[in-house]
Amino acid sequence: MTDALYLLPAVDVQGGQAVQLSQGIAGSEKVFGDPLAAARRWQEAGAEWLHLVDLDAAFGRGSNADVIAEITEAMDLKVELSGGLRDDAALERALATGCARVNLGTAALENPDWCEKAIAEHGERIGIAIDVKGTQLAARGWVREGGDWREAVDRLSAAGCRTFVVTDVKSDGMLTGPNLQLLRDVAARTDAEVIASGGIAQLDDLRALRELVPLGVTGAIIGTALYVGNFTLTDALRVAREG
Repeated sequence: MTDALYLLPAVDVQGGQAVQLSQGIAGSEKVFGDPLAAARRWQEAGAEWLHLVDLDAAFGRGSNADVIAEITEAMDLKVELSGGLRDDAALERALATGCARVNLGTAALENPDWCEKAIAEHGERIGIAIDVKGTQLAARGWVREGGDWREAVDRLSAAGCRTFVVTDVKSDGMLTGPNLQLLRDVAARTDAEVIASGGIAQLDDLRALRELVPLGVTGAIIGTALYVGNFTLTDALRVAREG
């Protein structure tokens, strides 16, 4: 069904554990245990995608690459990898896990030429994570600003990017609802798919996002709301598919 929203339950890995941060702030994490068990739980509940993040790599303080590779290889669903992918070696290692897509975040701001090269070489297996504070991009674990998001979307769309993962930093992990206007604005500037990230707190948020599917907002990442039990993934998938 073309107006269905696809969901990507999130597993964020820090120090080998599944965690969730508030507004991307280090030290705000809630710990939820074994990340492979979390990933299997979402797969068994019917997820077709998994959003898997190496938080230590994203903050530049280490790597969970072995854990990430183990989870990716154990899954039968499609995996999207994020976190700390800033050079050829990290990118090749991520792609070698067999994941469906890798998201380049900070690299898109600090080295757009490299991102364009990656898109040219790997096509739809490269997504670009656009993390937004107001009108500005946020970088390096969201502690630094990196210019106007619109310029990045325009440039990387022109380079052939097929997927943008859009996070409103203020809402991430806060259960305050997604920034629907930001998502509309990004979708209006690109023919690429837009995936919503951050703020989803209740099933009505998914209903609201589903209304944006015809505009190009095709997917949504869900993290904290699932972990704290606001709704089940089964119910979320039903709403995403049926409204």
